[in-house]
Amino acid sequence: MGNSSFKNFKEFYPFYLSEHKNKTSRILHFIGTFLVLGLLVFLIFAQKEARYWIALPLTGYGFAWIGHAFFEKNKPATFKHPLWSLRGDFTLFFDILLGKRGFDASKD
Repeated sequence: MGNSSFKNFKEFYPFYLSEHKNKTSRILHFIGTFLVLGLLVFLIFAQKEARYWIALPLTGYGFAWIGHAFFEKNKPATFKHPLWSLRGDFTLFFDILLGKRGFDASKD
């Protein structure tokens, strides 16, 4: 599948998972997404100004990109498929949270 065009998320998600095989990288993605959700709730309820909202992508992508740079040793799919990658991050997060997938990709 590599760099081909994807017709839908169902086609994209296996590619996304293939780019997230490293356990530490998955843990970092999970932590980043968890923190993003927590920050989102905080920012909404605290009614913070728009300038504080920059913390959302910095937190989420910061953890994810560290995972890609140092553990996966690949380029994040965000650069070629930003919306599907974002959806992939949340799908993987909830898959792990609900026990559908683990941090260890070999057990998927």
